[in-house]
Amino acid sequence: MKLPAHVETAVRAALAKKAEDPVVLDLRPATDFTDFFVLLSGTNQRQLVAIADAVRDAMREQEGWRPTHVEGYPRQEWILLDYDHFVVHVFTPSTRAFYDLERLWNGANRLEVEE
Repeated sequence: MKLPAHVETAVRAALAKKAEDPVVLDLRPATDFTDFFVLLSGTNQRQLVAIADAVRDAMREQEGWRPTHVEGYPRQEWILLDYDHFVVHVFTPSTRAFYDLERLWNGANRLEVEE
């Protein structure tokens, strides 16, 4: 399955800032609160902010969208950007391993992201 354009915009912006281990989970069969999770990692807290900022900028400039909810900027271990139809999660590697959303949502379809 091809990624929806708005999800592709977010992923490409994150990869431009060297986001690691991109995963897109298609949650449509499992839940109705969002369609997709975009999971990304950054090597340190400064990179997490750069990735999240790049996603926000690209979504605003290319799609005309702003997140409806943002969490995590003060701690910078896990930054969440909620765009209603999809949610972007940017983690440090240790936080991503601890919460392990891929395992939690293992029933979701995993969409391939070409880096």
